[in-house]
Amino acid sequence: MEIILLRDLEKVGDKFEIVNVKDGFGRNYLIPKGYAVIANKDNLVKLDEYKSKEQEKLDAKLSEFQAIAEKLKDQVLRIGAKSGTSGKIFGSVTNVQIAAALKEQFDLDIERRKIHIPEEVKVLGTYVAELELHPDVETKVNFEVVAE
Repeated sequence: MEIILLRDLEKVGDKFEIVNVKDGFGRNYLIPKGYAVIANKDNLVKLDEYKSKEQEKLDAKLSEFQAIAEKLKDQVLRIGAKSGTSGKIFGSVTNVQIAAALKEQFDLDIERRKIHIPEEVKVLGTYVAELELHPDVETKVNFEVVAE
């Protein structure tokens, strides 16, 4: 069954993407929850309308995202982690922990999927994470992993 996604869904696709899913998954879950619509002629015509409305919303928030990027430009996020004597941490630091630290330290609610860590964080030290706030606004935030 071909459907048009109305929001980003992990392991399925991105917003306004046309994807093929199993009939039962589409009919019984995605469509009733409002996550997708059937990709028929009428909805394909409406797709451009949906995209333009979404672009208008994003353009309205552009200045807000630029302000967030400026706020984070020279800031260093501190993330506590349990570590051994050699400085190696138990587990690793993920985008979930960075999102929680951004919320706690700067009162910014940034979705974890918009945070990318280019390298694995498994030892104490300073690292850089990339934030995709808007298609036109990408910024980097420095974070320091310290022992708890």
